[in-house]
Amino acid sequence: MLKEYANKHPNRVYLIAGVHAVGYAGTLLILSTVWYNGYAKTSFHTFNDNKEWLQMDKIGHAWTAYNIANYSSRLWQWSGLDDRKAVLLGGFSALGYQTIIEFLDAHSAAWGWSWGDIGANTFGATLFTTQQLAWGSQKIILKFSSFPRHYEASLRPRADALFGKSFSERLLKDYNGQTYWLSGNLNSIFPNTFPAWLNLAVGYGAKGMYGGFKNLAVDKNGTVIFDRTDIPRERQWYLSPDIDWTKIKTNKKLVRTLFTLMNMIKMPAPALELSNGKLKAHWLSF
Repeated sequence: MLKEYANKHPNRVYLIAGVHAVGYAGTLLILSTVWYNGYAKTSFHTFNDNKEWLQMDKIGHAWTAYNIANYSSRLWQWSGLDDRKAVLLGGFSALGYQTIIEFLDAHSAAWGWSWGDIGANTFGATLFTTQQLAWGSQKIILKFSSFPRHYEASLRPRADALFGKSFSERLLKDYNGQTYWLSGNLNSIFPNTFPAWLNLAVGYGAKGMYGGFKNLAVDKNGTVIFDRTDIPRERQWYLSPDIDWTKIKTNKKLVRTLFTLMNMIKMPAPALELSNGKLKAHWLSF
């Protein structure tokens, strides 16, 4: 495939192939020496974590794969490959990157190979590739938002241990503060009816989680070290307006690049929330 298109931008093609290879190798090296270094290594094994964190981590896998596929595809297009080949390579690149991480999980005693993770990764990459191949654009965008949660004094040590103390750690690790959105472009569904940039987003979040499966923790001796099973673990559903930034026309390349990056994140906006059987309205939701 590389030889087929090498006459277009030969240096770019091999450069982008090298970028992907270095990215895969670097990820494997960094995670194996930093993230997994403190955990015992085992032989390949599976782990059923499909009920963990009310599936928030699974949607996070899908969001990551979707965006890797998107930006990998753009790099392959820049190299000179035609759109179809670039999109397919972007999707496979996303799956390859995520599978590397899953492979490390499979050899760590603390985790394991998760078919749920593989399914979520596949969904995210497929959501991007199928839309791009069918329509040449993304009518439904998978987005992310997060807002740090404040924990009362009795819960703070548990939250710090699970989610970290810094803003960056909480942003990525605290599932209680995260929401994932499927943001659909209204003008794509109802042509010439709404502004081209206006989206309607359906969001999913969860709260009250102080453990993967339940709000209970025991040490290696079986002693209970945390028990807040009195706190309900609740799913949250949202409906909110949104913006597809890539639909805002501009002649400035830097601004277009910025808009593309901004499309990963759901903009703060008014929202309706359905949780615990009750409907709530928020003037501003993240």
